[in-house]
Amino acid sequence: MCDVSRRQFLAGGAALVAAAAEPPNAAPAIGTVEKVTGDIYFHEGDLEKKGHCNNGWIVFEDYVLVIDANFPSGALDVIPKIKGVTQKPVRFAVDTHHHGDHAYGNQVWVDHGAMPVAHTGVVEEMKRYEPARWNDSAKSRPDVAASRLKAPSVLFPKELYFDDGKHRVELMHLGLAHTHGDAFAWLPGERILFTGDACVNGPYNFVADGSIEQWIKTLDAARKLGARIVCPGHGPRGDATVLEDQQLYFKELRERVGKLVRAKKGASDLEAAVDQVRGELESNKRIARYVSKSGIRGHVDKVFNEMTGQKLPAAPRTAAARHWHARQHGLERLA
Repeated sequence: MCDVSRRQFLAGGAALVAAAAEPPNAAPAIGTVEKVTGDIYFHEGDLEKKGHCNNGWIVFEDYVLVIDANFPSGALDVIPKIKGVTQKPVRFAVDTHHHGDHAYGNQVWVDHGAMPVAHTGVVEEMKRYEPARWNDSAKSRPDVAASRLKAPSVLFPKELYFDDGKHRVELMHLGLAHTHGDAFAWLPGERILFTGDACVNGPYNFVADGSIEQWIKTLDAARKLGARIVCPGHGPRGDATVLEDQQLYFKELRERVGKLVRAKKGASDLEAAVDQVRGELESNKRIARYVSKSGIRGHVDKVFNEMTGQKLPAAPRTAAARHWHARQHGLERLA
């Protein structure tokens, strides 16, 4: 992650990094509002310390559209920063998927006059996993305990457009990836793509709720959009190579696990080969940043299961259930 100085940000929400519509040469400080271009903003959330996802927002003629609801504390962190750049009301908050760091802040946005928006799969996944995960998260997160679970109320099965003649945002579901309800926010005029966790920029991939095999195909569809700027769900923004590298990581992961499967290796052999797979992936400079020491076993297990229907031997429980969110993003813990 970053050093301490990168995590410092100006209070009050008016700290901006003046930037043209080009990926930055050096990532701005976590927690800093980054003006991507015109009325389009990106904010890298503090995942390591607070569990927050990234946010984006687009200032339309009459309102603001926010990408990702975040955790309740993440929403409360971003709201004054939005007010620092515009007095227009936030009317919509898009859940790019159902995970807590992207959707548990829905009630905060509703309280501030916005409607949560999502693909229909988000509600379906919430019915499947909640309220168990919410209650689990509330054990260690006061912001969750003080709020309540709120499902998105504006839903789309495939596409939903926002267009005021100046800005156009196309919400689209391109297929199964990180979850069954991933939404991308595509700005065709500026060629900017907000990806949620269907694409991240660092060791933050959680694979248990999706399909790595299908994820690769979904990233193909995302790449065909021709994005010039990619704003991921976690990690700094970048250019189209972020999509390419994310996809390459999964391809290389599947190739290495597949090689062992083709050699008739079983679950115990795969378990023994986890460190070998990790080392091979880390040797590729393009994708080394995606390799998580704590998450690689889960990645190997997921691919092995997709290819054979089998799973690795049960892993010892090394953390309490309340640290589920930290583990899902490959972090050892949340401070």
